Parts: sequence; structure tokens; C-alpha cells
Amino acid sequence: MPLDQTFAGRTWPPTETYLVGREKIREFARAIGATEAEYHDPEAARALGYPDVVAPPTFPVTITMAASRQVINDPTLGLDYTRVVHGDQKFAYTRPMVAGDAVVCVNTVDEITTRGGHWFITVRTEVRTEDGEPVVTAWSKLVQRGEESA
Repeated sequence: MPLDQTFAGRTWPPTETYLVGREKIREFARAIGATEAEYHDPEAARALGYPDVVAPPTFPVTITMAASRQVINDPTLGLDYTRVVHGDQKFAYTRPMVAGDAVVCVNTVDEITTRGGHWFITVRTEVRTEDGEPVVTAWSKLVQRGEESA
């Protein structure tokens, strides 16, 4: 099923606030094998100049993936999530995310393209504090695999 290319450039309203928790950061760090002290110990993070434990660089995917449901669950887009694979992920930081941050996400579809019978959609998620301070921008490329030949 083709994707609705008029979604390119569309932006959704901010998500509900997500409070970044110390234990969530620690759990994520353990799950990915990140043993650096600043991910686990508030005193180690403070010694580096942070107010609390620091999130590993890929931690925002836990927030942005949930936020992107605004896009992927919109039935008018035409995305068949049963045919989707994750194609790419990247982050651009303004500052590290730390425990205690209260953040919101704003999703925008940067582009929708088709190649070789597959559809590609790039969603950009701007993560900011409730006060509007930029924290990180995440780009996620999803690939909707084409129909198999009969």
C-alpha cells in the first residue's frame, strides 16, 4: 500500500510530558551494557557537572519511539506496520538528557520516498524541556517493505 506523500512536512502537537527518571536511565544503561559511572551514580554525574545521572546517547529512543506513534498510527498515512523494518536512527544533541528532565516531543515527517517497491518515511522528533529548551533531535527512518511478487 502506498504511503500518503502529503504527510511530508506535517507536524503534530507536542506529546504529553515525559519525566526522565533516574531508574529508567539506570535500567537502560544496564540493558545496553553501559557501565560508565555517570549513567548510574548521581555523585559521579555531579562530579562531571551534571545535576543527576546522565542518559546514554541512545536513551531518547525510548521516548521518541513512543512519541512517533502519533505518526505511524494515523490511518490516513497508509502505513502497514506489519511490513515495517527500522532503517536508520540518528541523534543530534543540544545537551545531554539527565534524570529530572521533563520533556515533550514534537514529531514532523521530514520525507516520504519510494525506491525499489519499498516506502521510506523519515520522522524527526524534537525533544525539548517543558520550558522549550532544546535537548535532542532524533531522526528515525522506517521502511515499509513492498509487496512480494506472486
